[in-house]
Amino acid sequence: MDHHTHSTAAPRELQMARSMCWHCQSEVAGEYFCDRCVKVQPVSKEVDYFTCMSLPRRLTIDQRQLETKFYELSRAFHPDFYQNKSTAEQTISLGNSALLNTAYRTLRDPIERAEYLIGLEAGSVKEIRNSPPADLFEEILELQDTLNEYRATDCTSETKSTVLAKLQAERELLEQRQRDMEAALQQLFIQWDRLQDRAEATDQARAERSRILKQMRENLSNRTYVKNIVSDLASTIG
Repeated sequence: MDHHTHSTAAPRELQMARSMCWHCQSEVAGEYFCDRCVKVQPVSKEVDYFTCMSLPRRLTIDQRQLETKFYELSRAFHPDFYQNKSTAEQTISLGNSALLNTAYRTLRDPIERAEYLIGLEAGSVKEIRNSPPADLFEEILELQDTLNEYRATDCTSETKSTVLAKLQAERELLEQRQRDMEAALQQLFIQWDRLQDRAEATDQARAERSRILKQMRENLSNRTYVKNIVSDLASTIG
């Protein structure tokens, strides 16, 4: 069975890279197969991942809906169905599949989803940075000194056992701090979604959006830093 014919039974709306079919030049309106020549169309590189998956820009999403859309589009774009097609169709299939896979991986993870949304809403100038929380700065410096001491101490010494116990306690505290940060992020996600659902265009709503985005960005940055420190601890002391 021709795959294009099979795919037409499913919803086909998705933003395209162009308003004309690359093959027959007929008009295409939000579809990934041309109605006239039935050639696959390239997904726009400008389309955001939420739109690609037919989802609103919310941070709490329907995972089942995401997965269903992913598999629907995967069947439409999978390169295996284009092995006997033209070079142009094979190239479009590969490009569409790559974009689709990246979108799915990003949106299914809540942290990556939040980081991606912040990039969309606030722009690359507001990208997430890996920076230490201000209230942990001195503690992190002390921890780094302790780690260096642990690495430099003879593995059979009593001092090493003492330093190890201290590092294990620090690791537990940091892991709890990471959990607290993630809980705070969940509350910010809820606030964002409520604001999105209201769809208000007032100055107050815009200010609230900016506040939430700023807080999410700071929390994500701090969480990434603490997570990296915990990982460093784990790899050092086991």
